[in-house]
Amino acid sequence: MLTYSDLITLLLGLFIILYAISNVDLTKYKKMTVSLGEVFGSKNHITSTNNMKMIPKINAIPLVNTKEELKNKLSNLIVSNHYDNSIKFSEDKRGLIIHILDKILYPTGGAKLNGKSLRVLNQIGNILKKIPNDIRVEGHTDNVPIHTKRFPSNWHLSVERALNTAYYLISKDNLPADRVTIVGYSKYKPIQSNSTVEGRRMNRRVDIVILNK
Repeated sequence: MLTYSDLITLLLGLFIILYAISNVDLTKYKKMTVSLGEVFGSKNHITSTNNMKMIPKINAIPLVNTKEELKNKLSNLIVSNHYDNSIKFSEDKRGLIIHILDKILYPTGGAKLNGKSLRVLNQIGNILKKIPNDIRVEGHTDNVPIHTKRFPSNWHLSVERALNTAYYLISKDNLPADRVTIVGYSKYKPIQSNSTVEGRRMNRRVDIVILNK
């Protein structure tokens, strides 16, 4: 009976400690450890709350730690690969936006990723998978109408380009699928005027938006 009583007492103490830790209430934990130390005669093993560290949430400390570090990585990618005329990035209230002009990703009027684009997306994917933020891939076109058997409108083209870009990042670069969404905006979110050739070139793009947490 004495052995059984000791076992039950020890188990009770164990579950009380587990309960205290699970609630991460440091004041309660300190009081509990003091009481248990007195019960079991082991005051020397009480842990000071001043030395305790909170266990961080999953993904609370990303491998890319700050927005400035992320910007630097993107800038280095653009400069080192001479993408200055094809990739740009900006920032708005949603987060950081990587603008990739369509010529580096897709042939004119098409949505199949070309060979050069795979290298670009791999490099971008290696950066994106090191951050915990959600990603939104947006397809955009200029205002020149398209009407083909595969793409009856610019809506269809913009959505499929966003889809193919996002799916490549997920399937080849291991970007978590639950953090990625796609949007097709057709011609309705231009960043330049469609009245010039250069403006239309800038509007034909895929945007990768790194959403604020």
